[in-house]
Amino acid sequence: MNLVGGIPYTYFSLYVEKLRGTPFIIGIINFVSFVSLASVQFLGGYLADVYGRRWLIVSMTFGVALSNFLFAFAPSWEIVIFAVFIQNLCLIHQPALSAITADSIPPEKRGIGFSLITFLSSIASLASPLIAGVLFLHYGMLEGVRFGFILVAIFYLVAAVIRIRLKETLADPKAQRKRWIELFKAYPRAVKEGFAVWKLLPRSMLSLFLVNIIGSFSYALMDSYLVLYATKHLGIREFEWAILITWLTAVMIISSLPSGKLVDRYGRTKPLLASWLLYAPFPLMFIYGNLSILYFAFFLWGLSNSLFIAGYSAIEADLVPRELRGKEVGCSQFVTYVFMALGGLTGGFLYENISASLPFFIAFKLVIICIILQILFVKEPIKRHA
Repeated sequence: MNLVGGIPYTYFSLYVEKLRGTPFIIGIINFVSFVSLASVQFLGGYLADVYGRRWLIVSMTFGVALSNFLFAFAPSWEIVIFAVFIQNLCLIHQPALSAITADSIPPEKRGIGFSLITFLSSIASLASPLIAGVLFLHYGMLEGVRFGFILVAIFYLVAAVIRIRLKETLADPKAQRKRWIELFKAYPRAVKEGFAVWKLLPRSMLSLFLVNIIGSFSYALMDSYLVLYATKHLGIREFEWAILITWLTAVMIISSLPSGKLVDRYGRTKPLLASWLLYAPFPLMFIYGNLSILYFAFFLWGLSNSLFIAGYSAIEADLVPRELRGKEVGCSQFVTYVFMALGGLTGGFLYENISASLPFFIAFKLVIICIILQILFVKEPIKRHA
């Protein structure tokens, strides 16, 4: 999935522009994307903890795969919004995927375990932006991205077939027949239990959750507008942008395994703090950068990503018992995606109507808040759950 997943998204914002979308329309697409994604997180977490992980992951991977054809043949940005909505409903399996991963890694190996996943995924995705750049050179922006989405659909279907071989990790899932109407009737209970789970978790997990929400909002403010700002304000060419994204992926590959070792050897909180400190200058370096500065900025961002993924995934697994992981992930992702939806919409409005650089300035200030909260309230776990 990672081999091709990033191909159409290397130039996704420029693709929407070709379909007569504006920066604010891109913000609306982000808003619909994250709201629809948020809407299924509670139910996804509840189903993962009650009915098991495997069936949800397998069935919804097929749905995600087929939804890419909608993107590939969209005649206008309105259809892209519909495609985003359908695809993200199918991502109801995300809590189950996070839970089955945490279930499968021993506590003492979580840092290196999650880093190994990042390492392998990053190696696979290294070719995506380069393929996107080649497709752009040969077919142009519109047709190149369309072809990218077709590739994603085909490869994701293959991945869905492979996922049939997954083994269930939930000890005693309910064996009753799963009818979708009955499952969706469970939604109110899923929401209630999703929020209730926080009463059972340590305060450090809640603090970590709050930091992640603020950081996610900060990231969403500028994410979809990076390629727009780089090509229109910094003079970066489209193929140069593909090389930059490849460089970012390469940095994550090089740093992922060492990051996991650091997390296992020195604890979770120090690498997490280091990830925020490395990421903090990125927004300012980006808006004032040239090609050379951007390479250094993306280097810092890649190191930050590797440390954050290893540290956050490990400390989350440490603090959350196995039987609550689906619900915790579902609730935390629900809130995170709501804030990312608001961040994307806010970023699009600011970019188009006030200043193209304003989302980046606000993102920088929010990262500083994350650093302060991380220092004050996120503590090293005393007990690590199996």
